Amino acid sequence: MTEAGLGAKGAPVVQAPAPDIRIAGCAVWLPPRTPVADAVAAGQCDEALAMTTGMVSVAVAQDEPAPEMAARAARTALGRAGFDDVSLILHASFFYQGHDLWAPASYIQRTAVGNQCPAIEVGQVSNGGMAALGLAVDHLRAGPTAGETDRRVLVTTGDAFRPPGFDRWRSDSGTFYGDGGTALVLSSREGFARIRGLATVSAPELEGMHRGDDPFGSAPFSHRPVVDLDACKKDFLATRRVTQVIAASGAAQDAAVEQALAAAGVTLADVDRFVLPHLGRKRLRAGHLTRFQIAEERTTWEWSRSIGHLGAGDQIAGFDHLVGSGTLSAGDLVVWMSVGAGFTYSCAVVEMLERPDWAGTTPTGDVG
Repeated sequence: MTEAGLGAKGAPVVQAPAPDIRIAGCAVWLPPRTPVADAVAAGQCDEALAMTTGMVSVAVAQDEPAPEMAARAARTALGRAGFDDVSLILHASFFYQGHDLWAPASYIQRTAVGNQCPAIEVGQVSNGGMAALGLAVDHLRAGPTAGETDRRVLVTTGDAFRPPGFDRWRSDSGTFYGDGGTALVLSSREGFARIRGLATVSAPELEGMHRGDDPFGSAPFSHRPVVDLDACKKDFLATRRVTQVIAASGAAQDAAVEQALAAAGVTLADVDRFVLPHLGRKRLRAGHLTRFQIAEERTTWEWSRSIGHLGAGDQIAGFDHLVGSGTLSAGDLVVWMSVGAGFTYSCAVVEMLERPDWAGTTPTGDVG
């Protein structure tokens, strides 16, 4: 459990991370964009649905494997951080990584770092990047071991939502999926930003939302050839009260936000910018903007609506965009919010300490 232990009778006990847990580098690698209008014209998605999402394009990889996009982002992030070594590598993903019974984290380690530290894969679907961030913080808080002067962690994400198994336009109605890789380098000593609060809260009673009534399969795609999250949700809600589901989801989300803000010693009113999941506008408003009274212009929406949902990587990508575009200055507070199947909800409070040298040099925040 990150940033919150359990006190009397299981009540969460919020603990602030050490003040020297810092972000030393970040990067995103994105392929070219495909206009949503082109997908509508080709019959790949419904025009009315496209209108409700407000999305204008999504990043679509050609031949680039998901782990390779993550590795490309990792090399840039490490270069920006000025490091050539790390003590832990964590790779998070949402969808198929290109091989069966294979370790993509080790591929990223070999191609982007070249050392022999632990390299571990993290799940949690859309919340994978934030889950990896929590594990990275725990690793850094443990402090250097004998012979170490500093601990550094590389967190990466990478996904390519390709057919036939996934339909980026229809597999999750209301959210259009984009391909790309992201990377974040954290240090126990050096960095241009620091993590002031971080929390993850689970609502396991909702895990069936992405499982539905299907029995457990013996192999991938045992029940349907294409991921259909709407079908699973329909099955799940058929035997449950929608109001109870909404209440359980909202309680977990609120708890994550409250714990992270408490750890940072701030309120939402103190926050300058918000990095939110790359959802369609209708979902974004219901789950975040209206719920927390966040003005759209204080988020990364105008950029994210041209990228699509990057699976586990929205938060790292959004923060990289804000830094790379020169939007953030020293002292600014940025809140990252995330949600993933399971369901798990995460929130982080990040404070800018200074503008890195490369800030303002990548107007769109990506290097692909």
